[in-house]
Amino acid sequence: MHKTPITLDTLNEWRKNTMVEHLGIELTEFGEGYICGKMPVDHRTHQPMGLLHGGASVALAETLASIGANIHVDATTKACVGLEINANHIRSVREGWVYGKATALHMGKSTQVWETKITTESGDMVCISRMTVAVIDKK
Repeated sequence: MHKTPITLDTLNEWRKNTMVEHLGIELTEFGEGYICGKMPVDHRTHQPMGLLHGGASVALAETLASIGANIHVDATTKACVGLEINANHIRSVREGWVYGKATALHMGKSTQVWETKITTESGDMVCISRMTVAVIDKK
């Protein structure tokens, strides 16, 4: 775990001037082995047919899994980076917000595996993703 305390405000500061901020992703909650966030379904996240872009769902999933992984290592010596991600798109969404919860399935010394479930405001499944993260030494 991080040597310095992490707050939700700190995590949301990490979004500044990144794709995460551009897509409107907000981090809403985190704890031991999980992290939650939300993303608007609007002009920033639509595909040409007016639906939530699958790539935006994957961006939300990777954001949550990556940040979740990074808050569970000693950030003075380690960093977590995406190694592989997959996603199954279950339902389309045209507007509103989608909500993601990433949960650690495995937290090893050299890899972590995170599962992210993305749902609508009413709780319907939109996407499920699994991401493998490499835990690397900082140089």
